[in-house]
This record gives sequence, C-alpha cells and structure tokens, in this order.
Amino acid sequence: MKVSINREECIGCGVCEALCPEVFKLQEDGKSAIIEKYRKSSQATGEVGDDLASCVENAKASCPVSVISTE
Repeated sequence: MKVSINREECIGCGVCEALCPEVFKLQEDGKSAIIEKYRKSSQATGEVGDDLASCVENAKASCPVSVISTE
C-alpha cells in the first residue's frame, strides 16, 4: 500500500502517530511524516505491507484534516 501525507496541510495533532506509530511520526517541525523504514522519495511518501494496511487506514480515517491518502 502506498501512503502519502500532505505535510503543508498537516496541523500536527498527532492522531496518526497515536493510532499507527509503526508508520507515522511527528517531526521537529510539528508535522507528521512517514518513518524512515517505509519512506520512498520524501518524508511525505512511503509504502507499507499488508500487515500495516489497517493501521494506516485507521489513521487516515481519523485524521481531522484528511491529509493522509492511500492507494
């Protein structure tokens, strides 16, 4: 599963990190990012296995500003 974060619109609430710390982490700038293990070209894009798909989808559904997208 590919996952991305619109970091410009992220409000840094920490919901994604709280629900799915295996994939998301708040950075020093206060915005969420994909942890290095799953990153692709930037902090905002990554790819995770099927074992983390439900975790990512839960974070996506719970994001108050809908900045997480998957495909």
